[in-house]
Amino acid sequence: MANHTGEEKPLRKMSEAFKDLANTLSSQTLDQPAHLEVAPFSRACTLVSPLFRCLGIAFKFAELDYVAKVDDLAEASKYITTLHTMMEQDIQANCVRRAGSHTRNLLRVKRGLDMIKVLFEQIIATEANSLKDPASKAYTQVFAPYHGWAIRTAVSAGMYALPTRQQLMIKLNEDEDSARTQMQNYVASCGTVITYIDKLFISRDLGIDW
Repeated sequence: MANHTGEEKPLRKMSEAFKDLANTLSSQTLDQPAHLEVAPFSRACTLVSPLFRCLGIAFKFAELDYVAKVDDLAEASKYITTLHTMMEQDIQANCVRRAGSHTRNLLRVKRGLDMIKVLFEQIIATEANSLKDPASKAYTQVFAPYHGWAIRTAVSAGMYALPTRQQLMIKLNEDEDSARTQMQNYVASCGTVITYIDKLFISRDLGIDW
């Protein structure tokens, strides 16, 4: 069963893009610090946007915020080569925590990637057709600590409009087996990328909880 995107495979595209990023990180030698270029990273992040759209109104806020932050990183990639360099420039400019800084936006994008990762982990772990429990757990774990009452309430209400598991598979043009494989690939690869980004922040005493 195909959707209006024809033979598009958004899940496959994003899992393959993050596998490439993870391979880039793992292929770098131990005697040199790992580097991840902003351009391929932002392109891979762009491929995650359709997942937020597929989840509907409950994650509309996340989609809008995520897309805006990824667009900023894509623009930054035109004149900044690596995530490492991008953060160093913000540190030197003393603007790391300022709203709109590339580093702050990177942290927000990372949370979006993490939310999808936890969602996939929860979907893989259950056979249930409802996505309410997996989505609720993903939101509670990743986003809820940083949101006020109004947003948390709106998200909770939106959970009742989530697509079913079967509807999500149709939107992604995948069957259960192929979707599970691609989700597992994303979880593993994205985990490597998230760990790298966390280390960038922690190694500079910036923390990741702001």
